[in-house]
Amino acid sequence: MSVSPDKRRKMESALDQLKKYTVVVADTGDFNAIDEYKPQDATTNPSLILAATKMPAYAHLLDQAIKYGIAKGGSEEEQVMSIMDKLFVSFGLEILKKIPGRVSTEVDARLSFDKEGMVSRARQLIALYEEAGLSRDRVLIKLSSTWEGIQAGRELEEKYGIHCNMTLLFSFAQAVACAEAHVTLISPFVGRILDWYKENTDRKSYEPQEDPGVLSVTKIYNYYKHFGYSTVVMGASFRNTGEVKALAGCDLLTISPGLLAELSQDHSAVTPALTLERAKACDLEQLHLNEKEFRWRHNEDRMAVEKLSDGIRKFAADAIKLESMIKEKILNVKNGQ
Repeated sequence: MSVSPDKRRKMESALDQLKKYTVVVADTGDFNAIDEYKPQDATTNPSLILAATKMPAYAHLLDQAIKYGIAKGGSEEEQVMSIMDKLFVSFGLEILKKIPGRVSTEVDARLSFDKEGMVSRARQLIALYEEAGLSRDRVLIKLSSTWEGIQAGRELEEKYGIHCNMTLLFSFAQAVACAEAHVTLISPFVGRILDWYKENTDRKSYEPQEDPGVLSVTKIYNYYKHFGYSTVVMGASFRNTGEVKALAGCDLLTISPGLLAELSQDHSAVTPALTLERAKACDLEQLHLNEKEFRWRHNEDRMAVEKLSDGIRKFAADAIKLESMIKEKILNVKNGQ
């Protein structure tokens, strides 16, 4: 007995339907969540790694990284940096055993205004992946979408064949500059944009289709597809499943385990909200931004300025917490504890 397309769609979860239009990425360092929801790709960041290292199941990865860093030697600062890089790559390697696609590994947010520092750290991370026998094609290096970060992304892509994921992206100027730098992927932050508008305006609730974060990603997606840029769009930082479903059809969406669980239990119909055809039909003006124009346009977007700086501070703070934990463990190892 055949099942009608409408009935079959009702039987399918929203997550299964979404996967037909969009590459679903797990936003987590928790391998169990990856096993459960079977995403194509996965992303990590210092905050997610910090949370995961506190779970007993992943303590061995931290212990292995500490042994590696101590054996490598150098000053305490050099040892801590080696351990951090090894830890991030170890999580990436474990995640890649469970997904068919790519993992995103983030460069320290404290390098966000240091182009050469970001290039150097990215190359070190890729070297560690390649030492473990993994092709660089399965790794995206995450960089903050500052002017310096975008230029680091350009150099890494053009000169070293290292694929980049530009994160902490809030303004249209950032998106335009990333496309012109020909980076592989951008991660505009939907939920954090919504957070800002709820905190800084009188309006406290939005329907998904009028959510300012959804509108931002829609504008970027349409611009990229209209002008044929190679850079792809991965919506990130979601606050609810309504935002996710309102961006069905986006190239990729990176979603937390909690929202993946909700989508897997949701059986409402999901249809593509973003399409190449609609993007091509838009009436848009193409921009070309040098550094001065980028900085001015970005500066004119108060939300983007505040959320970019706030995001860098938060990722940096979690990196510092992770470093403190590592220093304590190094001391314990050297004291024979």
